[in-house]
Amino acid sequence: MTPDPVLTRRLKIAAWARHTRTAGYIAYAIALALFIIGLATGLTSSALVTGATIGLIAGSVLLAPAIIVGYAVKAADRADRENDW
Repeated sequence: MTPDPVLTRRLKIAAWARHTRTAGYIAYAIALALFIIGLATGLTSSALVTGATIGLIAGSVLLAPAIIVGYAVKAADRADRENDW
């Protein structure tokens, strides 16, 4: 029995979404850590501010599509279960 190509692709997309979501949250955590370090030092280092800004931007760019795609995969799985496909 050959695996269903749609389900195989959906599993790959779900894994991509999961990994990308994790990377986005890590970027947010790094941005938060840099911001806290910057606050403790009086925000005198432009490298900390730049790093925190880059972390926020990277987290946003990674998380937005990953969350949407993750919900789409869950909705497709739910539709398959409800329609007995």
